[in-house]
Amino acid sequence: MQRIILHIDMDAFFPAIEERENPQFGRMPIIVGADPKGGKGRGVVSSASYSARKFGVKSGMPISKAYQLCPKAIFLPVNMELYEKVSENIMNIVKKYLPRSIPSESEELLRGSSKWETVSLDEAYLDLSFLGSYHKAENLAQKLKKEILEKEKLISTVGIGPNKLIAKMATNQGKPNGLVVVKPGQVKSFPEPLDIEELPGVGPKTAEKLRTLKINTINELKRLSKTELKNMFGIVGEAIYEKARGIDEEEVTSEEIIKSVGKEYTFERDTRDPEIIFKAFEKIIKDVYHELTSNRFSFKTITVICRFQGFETHTKSKTLKKPTSDFEVLKKESKKLLLRFLIENPKLIRLIGLRVKIC
Repeated sequence: MQRIILHIDMDAFFPAIEERENPQFGRMPIIVGADPKGGKGRGVVSSASYSARKFGVKSGMPISKAYQLCPKAIFLPVNMELYEKVSENIMNIVKKYLPRSIPSESEELLRGSSKWETVSLDEAYLDLSFLGSYHKAENLAQKLKKEILEKEKLISTVGIGPNKLIAKMATNQGKPNGLVVVKPGQVKSFPEPLDIEELPGVGPKTAEKLRTLKINTINELKRLSKTELKNMFGIVGEAIYEKARGIDEEEVTSEEIIKSVGKEYTFERDTRDPEIIFKAFEKIIKDVYHELTSNRFSFKTITVICRFQGFETHTKSKTLKKPTSDFEVLKKESKKLLLRFLIENPKLIRLIGLRVKIC
């Protein structure tokens, strides 16, 4: 049976929801994230509408820079409770397209089996191999996009391919509000003209190193052997070699994604004052623990985030031997990780955060 994988990604999810909830915004650029404070804010952009992206605003960008690029944008705080609710509605629509949920008149689909995988609030995969043809998969995708638009008033982009890698890359090429199908015979040629940073796993630093070798497209990247890439990037180089050729054997898993609970705090000024740092961290720990207990969650892995002056960001993690919901354990292990940052790095600290994987 040939593999047919569908990848769906909601377009500018957070800003799109805000625009839907606030029609008075019209087509104004919308930036969701920290308070810009007239260009002096110290947080980052969580997401930006497509109209804001035209000004160069990107996710993860300092909110102060976003304000400089687009001062007339509508800046809104992250409303995660609303976004999670909308995400739940959308994922329930996606799950309807599994065989067990498809109406009985579609008997051919009921004979198959399918899996789906949520990647984030606005992104999921469906294994549609049971359909047996890319034409049927494309028809299903059109129905899925239409239903989401009718019920949630939000647009989405879908990519379809023989594996998760190609499906996701197809989605990226179809944005916004597109539907791109890459059949098995097109896997070799489809990625070749794309920029190297369009290949999942090739970030800015990796791309910078490749560009020094005058490698700018995926086709040019394919000139390097697996050995050469491994020598340059270690084991990651092997993965890049496979991905450049559209190879991806990873299965769509029906298991739920590992969820996490986390909080961050950006200081008004970069600091090394332990009293200021640990006072803020104490509140973060309490907020995270409150969310854990409110939902009766346990945790096993604790991760502390520290962003230094110059936006240099690092994480340190501790995995416990067994899950727990003990506040003292969370407090003790989190502070140990933060203290390591203070000992090992002398730079001023801009942001601290705590994230735990829930069980």
